[in-house]
Amino acid sequence: MKRLTRDEMAKRVAQDIPEGAYVNLGIGVPTLVANHLDANKEIFLHSENGLLGMGPAPAKGEEDDELINAGKQHVTLLTGGAFFHHSDSFAMMRGGHLDYCVLGAFQVSSKGDLANWHTGAPDAIPAVGGAMDLAIGAKQVFVMMEHLTKQGESKIVAECSYPVTGVGCVDRIYTDLAMIDVTKDGLVVREIFSDIDFAELEKLTGVALIDGTQQARAA
Repeated sequence: MKRLTRDEMAKRVAQDIPEGAYVNLGIGVPTLVANHLDANKEIFLHSENGLLGMGPAPAKGEEDDELINAGKQHVTLLTGGAFFHHSDSFAMMRGGHLDYCVLGAFQVSSKGDLANWHTGAPDAIPAVGGAMDLAIGAKQVFVMMEHLTKQGESKIVAECSYPVTGVGCVDRIYTDLAMIDVTKDGLVVREIFSDIDFAELEKLTGVALIDGTQQARAA
């Protein structure tokens, strides 16, 4: 079965970030989105540790230990970028000043509930961090994750079995198999990236899906 790589997923997410947007990229896989943003678009990347105006990852050997994101990865700062106290950064998040955030997830429910900080694994170090603030503070919440766990179970579920980060907060899900919108009518599949058809995708997902791919093709 064909799947997108994490880098390909990041590239697809980056295509949907519009000009002028203020965006937070969550720890982990979502940080890859920064490497695929259109250089001709003015997009402002925010990090909860107190950065606004981040650029892509630096070239090897050009890392600056004073410039890291919330995941402690080295970043660059674009011309006009700024850094400030993390309390001001969280005020931006909680005050609704971010247009988009892209978060990883362990589970997303069919109602858009997000679980992304704790699985209950005995060796896990649970820490919700700024995810709860982003989940309720950003105007649009995108989730980027693999469709299935390593055990082959769907990460899109009817109800989250892991502790919930935010209730009904997810607007769109990007996986290695599909792009799915969370709507009042249910989960609408906008694109299928794999070589499977809609029926196979729905079977793998294990919850009811709405086929919106024909609308996308017509557009």
